[in-house]
Amino acid sequence: KPEILPGYYNPSFINTSVDLTKVAEGINSVGSANLCLYGPSGTGKSAYVHWLSKYLNLPLYVKKSSDLLSMYVGEMEHNVAQAFRTAEQDNAILLLDEVDSFLQDRRSAKQTWEITQVNELLTQMECYSGIFIATTNLVNNLDQAALRRFDMKLMFDYLTTEQAWQLYIQHSQSIGLEIPGAMQKRCI
Repeated sequence: KPEILPGYYNPSFINTSVDLTKVAEGINSVGSANLCLYGPSGTGKSAYVHWLSKYLNLPLYVKKSSDLLSMYVGEMEHNVAQAFRTAEQDNAILLLDEVDSFLQDRRSAKQTWEITQVNELLTQMECYSGIFIATTNLVNNLDQAALRRFDMKLMFDYLTTEQAWQLYIQHSQSIGLEIPGAMQKRCI
């Protein structure tokens, strides 16, 4: 399995309002968490979860909509329950990537199966004693009851100019390039 994160990965290069290393320390001391990581594409939501898995020395189970959704009514609910059960048995972090595929606001549902899918996920979240993390670019589309079930909702935003500069320096060093100067900094 290829390495997901480069060796120089550092959660301080994520633009969020909290210290993500301290979040990891807190999760480690408690042993469980329900987190919602949201924000634009490419801001490091999934990368952070991969880092967290390494930091906590826990396996990571990543589930996408293609892993869980089914054309058969009731099959998605079964797949969701199985994902939570397997992650709990293996003491793994469960990541539902792009959770807006599963947790759409029930008030806009047009079919009853859309409601039962959300209900199943809410039930699993509530009963889960491990580490569950959901990522989304569309937090405003999530069901309100789901949002209340997360211990933390963390907004991931684009890098600040200083973060981008520090990352550029670190990456340049990691591949053996000369440390960039002031001219390159103006281009960031």
